[in-house]
Amino acid sequence: MSAVFTWTVTAMDCYTQEDGHNNVVFTVHWTCSGVFADTYGSVYSTCSVPAPEGSFTPYASLTQDQVLGWIYANGVDKDATQAAVEQQIQEKIAPTVQTPPLPWA
Repeated sequence: MSAVFTWTVTAMDCYTQEDGHNNVVFTVHWTCSGVFADTYGSVYSTCSVPAPEGSFTPYASLTQDQVLGWIYANGVDKDATQAAVEQQIQEKIAPTVQTPPLPWA
């Protein structure tokens, strides 16, 4: 089985002003969702990113790919996250855990 994955930046927390720059991102909220046939799974999390060094991209000019690159560079393991989503999907397709009714009910 191989799911199709979509990574999405859902929000970014910013300092209104830092080192002479406006809207400096310090936390990225993200999701990784996957789909296989009609079965979905997803992971939501946040990632702290360090203050910019060197060149600064204004907030309005940031791209999702650029910001996703930041989270991958700062601790988000893309492969492990996708594997976790894939496992979620597999568990929905072929559950390995169940909660049967109580035998005395």
